[in-house]
Amino acid sequence: MERKNIDESFMRAALEQAEKAFAEDEVPVGAVVVENGEIIGRGRNHRESGRDVAGHAEISALRAAAETRGDWRLPGCTIYVTLEPCAMCAGAIIEARVERAVFGAKDENKGAAGSVLNLLDYPGAGSGIPVTGGVLEEECCRLLKEFFRRDG
Repeated sequence: MERKNIDESFMRAALEQAEKAFAEDEVPVGAVVVENGEIIGRGRNHRESGRDVAGHAEISALRAAAETRGDWRLPGCTIYVTLEPCAMCAGAIIEARVERAVFGAKDENKGAAGSVLNLLDYPGAGSGIPVTGGVLEEECCRLLKEFFRRDG
């Protein structure tokens, strides 16, 4: 299967997580971690319900993947997230040794994977982590816009 189709397929899985967050009245961001074509970690925003400043989708997905793998190091894995990672999440992606990052919607305010800054290309990340942005961007943006329009 072509990489674009693979990326879209896993981004749809991340969107499922974002839709669950939406239904839970959380900012609708979802993420999945993939290894060898299989999802090993899923996560969605839970900052409000968990009263957790670090309750971002990426952090949840990385934790779940580490649990599945039995190791916090995740080389060979790709993370798919519906919204461009912030600095905290980009740092966690680097620390987890994730091989590649894919996101849907750009975050023009706090994006740390190319929009505002690019921590994933930081020399401290080794040779840098390849980033693909804009995967199913319209669907990812639509869900976020609907949430914020609803909540005013």
